Amino acid sequence: MAAMSPRFSSLAAATILAAAPSAAAHAQPSPATTTHGRAFQVVVTLGPHPGGLPHDGRLLLAISTDSTREPRLEISDLDNTQQLFGIDVHGLSATHPGVFGSRAFGYPLPSLAHIPPGDYWVQAILHPYETYHLSNGHNLELPPDHGEGQQWNRAPGSPMSRPRKVHIDPRSGGEFRIVLDTVVPPLEEIPDTKYVKHVRIQSDRLTKFWGRPTFLSAILVLPEGFDSHTAAHYPLAIYQGHFQREPPSWREELPDSSLPVPDTAKIAHDCPNGSERDACDRRALTRLAQETYYDFYKRWTGPNYPRVILVTIQHANPYYDDSYAVNSENVGPYGDAITYELIPYIEDHYRGLGPWARALYGGSTGGWEALGVQVLYPDQYNGSYAACPDPIDFHQYTNFDIYSARNAYYSIGPWRETPRDGERDEYGDMLSTVEQQNLRELVEGTHSRSGGQWDIWEAVFSPAGADGYPRRIYDKRTGTIDSVTAAYWRDHFDLVHIMQRDWTTLGAKLQGKLHIYAGLSDTWFLNDAVYRAEDFFKSTTNPHSDAEIVYGPRHEHCFTGDPARPNSISGLTFTQRTIPQVVAHWLATAPAGADTTSWRY
Repeated sequence: MAAMSPRFSSLAAATILAAAPSAAAHAQPSPATTTHGRAFQVVVTLGPHPGGLPHDGRLLLAISTDSTREPRLEISDLDNTQQLFGIDVHGLSATHPGVFGSRAFGYPLPSLAHIPPGDYWVQAILHPYETYHLSNGHNLELPPDHGEGQQWNRAPGSPMSRPRKVHIDPRSGGEFRIVLDTVVPPLEEIPDTKYVKHVRIQSDRLTKFWGRPTFLSAILVLPEGFDSHTAAHYPLAIYQGHFQREPPSWREELPDSSLPVPDTAKIAHDCPNGSERDACDRRALTRLAQETYYDFYKRWTGPNYPRVILVTIQHANPYYDDSYAVNSENVGPYGDAITYELIPYIEDHYRGLGPWARALYGGSTGGWEALGVQVLYPDQYNGSYAACPDPIDFHQYTNFDIYSARNAYYSIGPWRETPRDGERDEYGDMLSTVEQQNLRELVEGTHSRSGGQWDIWEAVFSPAGADGYPRRIYDKRTGTIDSVTAAYWRDHFDLVHIMQRDWTTLGAKLQGKLHIYAGLSDTWFLNDAVYRAEDFFKSTTNPHSDAEIVYGPRHEHCFTGDPARPNSISGLTFTQRTIPQVVAHWLATAPAGADTTSWRY
């Protein structure tokens, strides 16, 4: 699950925030251009730039009370979010503007007319769309990924304006103009090292589906001795999760000595689940991560750590930073492309061992994938270690039942409607509602194009609608659930339902392979679906499931199976802890004649 605000783990978010540009803090105030006599509006044009720039897409206008960061980086599901408006544009130029009037839909305030008079920092950005000619005959306008992991506010090359300070008073009418006079800068290239290698292949399956060359990528961490032990072949520990540009838990450089030395007891108290608390020393938390990751590098290259290949798959697409690694009507045949194209390519070129020596692990979105891919491709993988997985039973789609509930946003009774919690803290206090999260996504993009969490579930799990875009599981404005779409979800992607339906043939293939970890205070209620999975596993016969489920008391998102330590510390060691466990399973289940020795040096 993409932490709905933001889309990363708390620790990663802290690192990103610390590195985020703060042009708003340095920009000089600029007076608004005001013309009285008509309703208030904001007019956005595309400035003159050398070379070609995109002209179509989702035009977003961010309005902020905070001068310390760029407004485009301050949109979230929490109380400290800033304001966002969105409109679709075609042919945006210096003479063909995008106009935000009172009808432009916004979050959290729905209209420009509701903006209180005052001084604000404003910024506009165009999330570019291109036309995809899909193999199913539909032509769709979608945002291609540009290496950033499908994030509208960070996509390289996207036209945007520099933040400027303006006075806004919608009641006085008039307008002010914004020129998209710069672009989001390019990403820094990450070079290969002795151990880290980048792989990129064109997928035949995905190219056919999307109607244009489409690629899959992976980051490999090769074992110590890979070059000198040329006769050795290796297992694959396959990490699933959100798009990332570096391998998990890996750092080849010494920790930054300018950061404070971490006090783990203080971090455990002040930052139990990451950097969300004001008392948390984010710099100390960053130093702890660097120390832990560097320690893993030293262990990996030392004499006794298991010799495996660590694989991090990159499969961002026009809907999200990740495909969920399954075949989908809307996102494409990523399951087959990864399993039958990318993984075999890696094994062919880096001396892999094949299906018996492949295991999946990951958290959140990666947790769902680790379980889902094992269930849907039971013979192709040998081990699933799923931490805080996204909803694996849609009777608990976060905290509501898509099969029996009438509305995703409200629990509806005869005399009242009660908002559904969308995000909570470890004490159960609500941080945002399901409705708020979905309305933010609707501002960021229509037709499931926000790049947000609820939209990617819809894009992956739904059939294509009559217009070619994903069919809504519920009305994005009202929350009314479509029971026909829900039934499609059940039959194709409800993992507990699929295991229950197919247990007579599937059960034996999953024995010894399933491990699920869930915090009992998961931020997005993901533990509720795990309870249903546990109930199912207990009920199984022929065979009786031996799936392991571990809960973390008071642990929020994302619990990785170590209840003795807080998430902020144990999450840093997920890879280190998992790989030895996976190796023990491989050795215990290796088929007759399998190579269990060449890689154990």
